[in-house]
Amino acid sequence: MKKMILSLLVLSSVAHSSELDNLIDTSNAIVDQIDRGIKLVGAAQEYAYTGSGLSDGTVSSTAHISAEQLQAYNNALSGMSTYQAFGDVQTVLEEKAYTELDMMDEAIGVFTEVVVDMIAVQEVAEVAESASSPQEEADVQTFVENNIEVLTITQEEVETYNTSIDDIETHANNASAFLAVAGNKEAVEFLEQGVENANTTAEQTNIFYDANAQWVTMGYNTTRNLTAVYLNGQNFGLDLYVTEAEVLAVGSESEYYLTGPTAQSYDCFMYETGCMEL
Repeated sequence: MKKMILSLLVLSSVAHSSELDNLIDTSNAIVDQIDRGIKLVGAAQEYAYTGSGLSDGTVSSTAHISAEQLQAYNNALSGMSTYQAFGDVQTVLEEKAYTELDMMDEAIGVFTEVVVDMIAVQEVAEVAESASSPQEEADVQTFVENNIEVLTITQEEVETYNTSIDDIETHANNASAFLAVAGNKEAVEFLEQGVENANTTAEQTNIFYDANAQWVTMGYNTTRNLTAVYLNGQNFGLDLYVTEAEVLAVGSESEYYLTGPTAQSYDCFMYETGCMEL
């Protein structure tokens, strides 16, 4: 569904950029016919008054304006009512957000794969914690010795895990920032005014989120000026930053977490046994 929305956004952007092209093409098509008609009328006068030439009687039809040409031109005129000469800031923001979401999903795939590779550590923890007698502790020792290769975590796996979760946070923040600004009418209008002042289009700008400055900023290809929308409550009511505790609280209620190994158990995650109902 997400990819379908992205496709529709891209198509919408293309449609906006082609509206002027449609008007140019359809108007020129009629101008070409009128030009041809004027030439034919001029030729008619020259030949008729001098008796110096005749057509085959069908040339005038080649200058006719067809019903299709008429409809295409009038449709192009109507299309200009929604044409945005400076581009569509909201669509550009949404497209950037969905690009970030795609990259986040890729990173989640990497994260999930490496977690599955390392999750035997949870079995070790569960077995070790349940040992309450010398014999059970000996059983833990035997279990570890017999499965040492499977239970060992490599430095490469740790690096993949750390990098992927960093990437997830980065892309998630970027996407959330872009969608928040795109959904704020005043912020979009503010950025649109910046585009007009720079005499460029939204599609030709450089929009990025800066975590340190806590803003989404727009740079232009025609000036060195920047237009910034703060996300920390300074303008447009956009106050998005949450605490670490809030992040973890939301995560603990998410489907991704509740269906994962640490919320359930190792056996539930790996073998679908002993699972708790959500």
